[in-house]
Amino acid sequence: MSSGGRGSMLAQPLQAPSAGRVAALVGLVVLGAVVGAAGALVQAGWFPGGLLLALAGAAGVFLGGARAVASRSGAVAPAFGWVVAVIFLTASRPEGDFLFGAGGGSYLFLLGGMALAVICATIGLGRQPEAGGARLGK
Repeated sequence: MSSGGRGSMLAQPLQAPSAGRVAALVGLVVLGAVVGAAGALVQAGWFPGGLLLALAGAAGVFLGGARAVASRSGAVAPAFGWVVAVIFLTASRPEGDFLFGAGGGSYLFLLGGMALAVICATIGLGRQPEAGGARLGK
């Protein structure tokens, strides 16, 4: 559990993330917003299949972001973009236009996407100590 002989990983001082990591997380936020907007259009167009396709795309970008960045922040970043895009598209305009109807598919997309975001952020990769693949007992 040591980090290069400097003590526990939890006892190390916090460091600013690298520029590449920040760029990757910003890109994931934008990708999450694009997937949220595309899913909002697809889920209503082809109801049963479109809903499943939209939720599968959201789960793919959430879990893929976690794997790409190798931390839970990789799942939280696209989830943030997805939620912002979906909430923005949910609001009605002054003319009375709106993208989401009051049907069950829209509610399944909203609640299912939020549940998938929480699930993928929970099972995403957490911080792991830098150690070999051997068992500790040997």
